Amino acid sequence: MSAAPARTLSRRRWVLDLSAVAALLAVPIVGFWPTFGDASYLPAAVGGALLGMGLAALCAWLRWGILPLAGLTTLAYFLFGGALALPHTAVLGVIPTFDTLGRLALGVVTSWKQLLTTVAPVAASDGHLVVPFVLSLVAAVLTTSLALRLSAPGWALLPAAAFLAVQIALGTSQPAVPVAQGIVFALVAAVWLALRQSWEHGTGAVPLGDDATPVRGVAVRRLVLGGAVVVVATLIGVGATAFAAPQSPRYVLRDVVIPPFDVREYPSPLQSFRAYVRDFPDEPLFSVSGMPKEARVRLASMDAFDGTVYNVSDGGAGSSSAFSPVRGNMSAEADGTPATVRVEIAALDGVWMPEVGAVQTVTFDGDRADDLRRSAYYNEGTATAVVTRTLGEGDAYTLETVVPSTPSDDALADDDFAPVSLPDQEGVPQEFAEIASKAVAEASTPVEQVRALQTMLAEGGYFSHGLEGEVLSRAGHGSERISTLLGSDQMVGDDEQYATAMALLAREIGIPARVVMGFYPEEDAAGDPVFTATGDTLHAWVEVAFADHGWVTFDPTPPEDQVPNDQTTKPRADPKPQVLQPPPPPQEPVDLPPTVPDDRESEDESGFDAALLALIVVIVLCLLSLLALLATPFVVIGALKAARRRRRREAERAADRISGGWDELVDRATDFGTPVRPGGTRAEDAGVVGTAFAEPRVTTLAARADQEVFGPADPTPDDVAEFWRQVDEIVGGMGDGRSLWSRLGARLNVRSLLAGTRFALPARAPRAPRTPRAPKEPRPPREPRPARGRRDEPSRTASDPLAPQETE
Repeated sequence: MSAAPARTLSRRRWVLDLSAVAALLAVPIVGFWPTFGDASYLPAAVGGALLGMGLAALCAWLRWGILPLAGLTTLAYFLFGGALALPHTAVLGVIPTFDTLGRLALGVVTSWKQLLTTVAPVAASDGHLVVPFVLSLVAAVLTTSLALRLSAPGWALLPAAAFLAVQIALGTSQPAVPVAQGIVFALVAAVWLALRQSWEHGTGAVPLGDDATPVRGVAVRRLVLGGAVVVVATLIGVGATAFAAPQSPRYVLRDVVIPPFDVREYPSPLQSFRAYVRDFPDEPLFSVSGMPKEARVRLASMDAFDGTVYNVSDGGAGSSSAFSPVRGNMSAEADGTPATVRVEIAALDGVWMPEVGAVQTVTFDGDRADDLRRSAYYNEGTATAVVTRTLGEGDAYTLETVVPSTPSDDALADDDFAPVSLPDQEGVPQEFAEIASKAVAEASTPVEQVRALQTMLAEGGYFSHGLEGEVLSRAGHGSERISTLLGSDQMVGDDEQYATAMALLAREIGIPARVVMGFYPEEDAAGDPVFTATGDTLHAWVEVAFADHGWVTFDPTPPEDQVPNDQTTKPRADPKPQVLQPPPPPQEPVDLPPTVPDDRESEDESGFDAALLALIVVIVLCLLSLLALLATPFVVIGALKAARRRRRREAERAADRISGGWDELVDRATDFGTPVRPGGTRAEDAGVVGTAFAEPRVTTLAARADQEVFGPADPTPDDVAEFWRQVDEIVGGMGDGRSLWSRLGARLNVRSLLAGTRFALPARAPRAPRTPRAPKEPRPPREPRPARGRRDEPSRTASDPLAPQETE
């Protein structure tokens, strides 16, 4: 692997390499489409790729090293990250603010977790664009740099393949076009490598002159045939794999990191209906501002009945238990009136989160905002939300929502029931189907059937919470309680019983219905700027699914002023006569709602969450891997230079250790940017290095190196040690007067490593051992010789050969 001088590359080589890099990077960029669900991420991903390619090409043209390239990449990340990844935080969507810079700095560490813990498709407005921007920027810088700087293009495929692998891991289990992605990546890589190899080997082999055209034509034909073979082989392999491989799920990090959430672990909120009415009749539970006039506050939606409790079902996607972490693009297809609603929690506590309409975004306020956001889940099918950290007094949040309009009966006249999937009801008395059939016997349209059930309950029953001073009305909504309601001479109950009764009757005759619990103001208070929810404003109603209008609200509860006016009209505690016949009278049932045993462990009693531990381990490993990846080039460069110095210092022959010391000095000067000519003599190198660093000792050291290497005797270990000491002194002084970045750049510069010409000299044949030389006798003075020149030129004396002599 050798470096290719960027400025000497031909124009077609630049076009080929940059085109191949762009095509390779486009494959993982397209793979992000299912994660975001639309093209909102493309400006960040494509912008990061183009920015990275531009920076890498510029640094390759200017022959800048790794450190300047890394600095420019970091600077570009913060300068352009606001416009490409966080435009909603920048001034005019372009100029970064302090908030933008802070989010970009934190996003390098936290954006991966946020992307993985958010159910796809994620929203671009939630800061998730940092991930594709960072990945495309880094991958483009590395791929382009390796493609332009190295003669072996295969190394450039590594960062591009790593980008594709990371994109797959961060993506969804249902990719966009996996087969097409693989084909494109393989074809681009194969054709690029073939072209580069052909050009590298054909540059010097193609003759110039009349024979150039035939040889070049043969090379082109071979290249075309080779490319065709690669294309056909790739298509056959991919096609065979697609047909022969069994269909299996694609496992990604998102499936492992997102912890499972089961709302059925929490008790049904409908069980606490009578407790809220009794304990908080006038005490504020929460307040809502900005709610449209006809809107209602939803708390929970339930579609599963087990004979005792109405609760959420376990029907998977689309069911009432299908909650997913909140994000910024929820309920994207909702129709209705847009509204901005703010909710402030007072006495309400629990996991169920009050919300209005079809929520699109949630913004939490206060000290617990981050904790609440991480533990908030939303069900788009039922338009309900929960917070596993539980809401408490002082919590507040803002909803961007769409409040659907209520269709009239005329609009529903030609609308059929929607074919929704609901769980089977359990423990429903058989007589309920007969009661429902009789109630809708005269109805001819779906909406008339629903109105018939609603009228039977709302007009034929009486209202009572069963509190002190009111008519007896037992709490609860199990089969026994609803049978008592429907089988008594006078039906008496509140929203809990009537909503459950209507939903059960509707389901018995095939009407898709569910029970919703929530709050709404009295008619005279509707439209007020602030709605204060109390136990007195708590209600339950029924929603029925229509094919063209979705879930439509129906209220089966009688008006609160519709109460029995004398004792004879009060319902009996037990409608069955045989139960009331003496002797002995049976024990009256206790006026307590049936309870469901809660086998859940409390948060304090439960053990350490294994999923949380796994998430922490994954995040730590990702961070360590990222740091290791960033530090790998620096470590490798330092290790290679240290090994080169050790090899030179510990060479087998003393003369090689001397020449290695000189090569070490020249290489260090080269890394500082000194233009040392390859293949020059030590005297020539000494002149360049000595001038660059104003160090006269370099010339003396070069002369000594020549004397020790080419002298008649091998240098002694002391001579070698002294030579290396002088080398270290000169090398240590090269950084004097230079900046810290210049010194770091020299240490991390790979120019001397890629040159490949400054390693230890080849070993010469070993010399025969020499006998010690006898001391030399002083030579007698030589007679002066007449200077050679023209005949009329005067001769020079021995004492002063440059002085003019007198003629005889």
